[in-house]
Amino acid sequence: MLDDLPIRKIIHVDMDAFYASVAQMDNPELKGKPIAVGGGGTRGVISAASYEARKFGVKSAMSGRLAIKLCPDLIFVRTDFARYTEISKKVRHIFYDYTDLVEPLSLDEAYLDVTENKKGNPSASLIAQEIRQRIFNDIGLTASAGISINKFIAKVASDYNKPNGQKTVNPEEVLQFLEDLDIRKFYGVGKVTAEKMYQKGIFTGKDLKAKSLEYLDENFGKSGRYYYYIVRGIHNSEVKPNRIRKSLAAERTFSKNLSSEIFMLEKLDHIADEVAKRLHKSKVAGKTVTLKIKYSDFTLQTRSKTLPYFISDKHIILDTAKDLLYQEKLNNSVRLLGISLSNLNTEISKNKAQKIKEKPVSVQLKFEF
Repeated sequence: MLDDLPIRKIIHVDMDAFYASVAQMDNPELKGKPIAVGGGGTRGVISAASYEARKFGVKSAMSGRLAIKLCPDLIFVRTDFARYTEISKKVRHIFYDYTDLVEPLSLDEAYLDVTENKKGNPSASLIAQEIRQRIFNDIGLTASAGISINKFIAKVASDYNKPNGQKTVNPEEVLQFLEDLDIRKFYGVGKVTAEKMYQKGIFTGKDLKAKSLEYLDENFGKSGRYYYYIVRGIHNSEVKPNRIRKSLAAERTFSKNLSSEIFMLEKLDHIADEVAKRLHKSKVAGKTVTLKIKYSDFTLQTRSKTLPYFISDKHIILDTAKDLLYQEKLNNSVRLLGISLSNLNTEISKNKAQKIKEKPVSVQLKFEF
């Protein structure tokens, strides 16, 4: 089946423990020490952890309280998104020296299509190595990379030799690589889905490949078709240099649970202000306002309202959020509130990048990676 597909040379670059590494770079006293970005206090949630902290089991999305139990010497540092954005732009400037086909996924990772590149280098592996070296020399941070024939395999491969390493999966190695892969390593298979697959005897790519399309559709819904094709190395998504933003949001976790709507309104005012600032900075507006409520028992509720016109004004966002807050009685005291704006007015532009016009290349042919 792979024989009929065009071969692309895709690199997935992933910065190593980006937020934590930036903090250690800016403060040499933190180098070699276990640090957590965010998560300070008893209610905070960690955004990132250094590799020294990860050895103790500290990881992102973990509460600061649990993290300090796992690692008593853990050092908490504040998030600094302005600094992360500054560094991210420098990294991307390096990417653009090699190709214009760069698709950022976040501040710390991106896909690059180097099938045809500005350096005229036929080896995607050597390009990835050169990019990683330049990031280290010019910026002072390390990055890992995955290199293969499509975005899915490149992303999976980038996690193999972290930190500060890379892995290439050549065309003739793809099928065996996927068959041997633990199902938990498949990008798009979350914890809940992995447990469900385990219950059905699916532990590796080989087990997944043995299931029919009908079986996967029946047991995993719309995702079944995705699993069926990716385990066969088929993922035709091109690197899209102009990713379309679908929503914009801000939220706050409180040091003490809130039980009064009056106090919540004060918090929503600050959150709406942050959302409006981000909208103006991104030069977008939206129609759908969503209020996110996380209760003290950690249950999550969302309430949405779609307006007949695009908005970006703080006061309209806040008024709509207020309406949603009073829409129905709260189930419990509240530990987190968030506001997001979706259904944005971003125009869906056609991908202007020139498509690769090569004839399909057999995976048995020599194709330098």
